[in-house]
Amino acid sequence: MAIDWNAVATIAAPVITLFLGVWVNRRFESRPVLISYFSHVSAFRYSPPGGQSLGINTHSVVLRNTGRESATGIRIHHNMLPDFNIWPTVVHTVETLPDGSRDIVIPALVPGEQITISYLYFHPVTVDQINAGIKSDQGFSQQIAVLLQRQFPRWVRVVVGALMVTGLVAILYALYAGISATIR
Repeated sequence: MAIDWNAVATIAAPVITLFLGVWVNRRFESRPVLISYFSHVSAFRYSPPGGQSLGINTHSVVLRNTGRESATGIRIHHNMLPDFNIWPTVVHTVETLPDGSRDIVIPALVPGEQITISYLYFHPVTVDQINAGIKSDQGFSQQIAVLLQRQFPRWVRVVVGALMVTGLVAILYALYAGISATIR
């Protein structure tokens, strides 16, 4: 039984175009994109002279608008809200919700704007008891995992890039040679 490629193309073309159109729309439309991540989590033991030892914890959350539109009505939700600092300083309010939790409300973040919210709190409170999500009028923030990474000098990156391109060319040539030999 022969495959009617004309019929396959007639059916597949609109389906492929639909998915391609959705991808292009999502990729290039102007919209805010909020990302957030923990920049650090730390614990300290403070022993004042002649006093009792005290556990102090701190962490920071970085919030950035990587989109092409301003994000509005940003709400950083907290199960409990300890002392905090926002840098650089932005206009914000703190709202207490009916269940006792609290939100830091920031009216807007323009495209490319980034803020860091640092928290200071005492033992036995831990980081997982504080933050409870970030959202804006346009949707939820995407929380990403961030790890510190060594930054190599430019010359190392150029050499590694050149070696990778050389390897790719060699693989493509080997595939071409293998396919050409098979066809003959």
